[in-house]
Amino acid sequence: MPEICSEGWLKKAERICSPNAGDRPDEGDISLLVIHNISLPPGQFGGGYIQQFFTNTLPCEAHPYFSEIGHLQVSAHLLIERSGHMIQFVPFTKRAWHAGVSQFEGRENCNDFSIGIELEGTDDSPFTPQQYAALADVTKLLMRYYPQITPERIAGHSDIAPGRKTDPGPAFDWALFRQLLG
Repeated sequence: MPEICSEGWLKKAERICSPNAGDRPDEGDISLLVIHNISLPPGQFGGGYIQQFFTNTLPCEAHPYFSEIGHLQVSAHLLIERSGHMIQFVPFTKRAWHAGVSQFEGRENCNDFSIGIELEGTDDSPFTPQQYAALADVTKLLMRYYPQITPERIAGHSDIAPGRKTDPGPAFDWALFRQLLG
């Protein structure tokens, strides 16, 4: 099982640093895991555009949709590609910019106390067995390193930003994911 170094990096993940991150108000308060999905262009997989989006290098001329989002500054801690390959953009000890306007159990600004994991996918496309395996492995590891993250404190983006976000969407198999967590 992968391990996390003292700086908050997953040792077995590829590392691509995003400038879209900041300090947490309380480094000891990592207590929520948020699951997202993303595909760029929408509905297409591969191509490296997610990595470029999270590092502010998205070529806006490459697709009409990119000109709509190219100005945004967002990131996630971790991306799990369709193959199960993991790329980390922000150390877990820092605040990634993944949740936006959000609330969990009455507490706002979920970026302050959460870890965001993006799955390469869409709301209505099944995720791969490799993604579920990687997500379950990294979630178990995060729960060990950050014991405030419990099964009850794992949410979808749609749960913390209802009406604004829909991911990880109906194609995400919560029952399978929870079964893999044990």
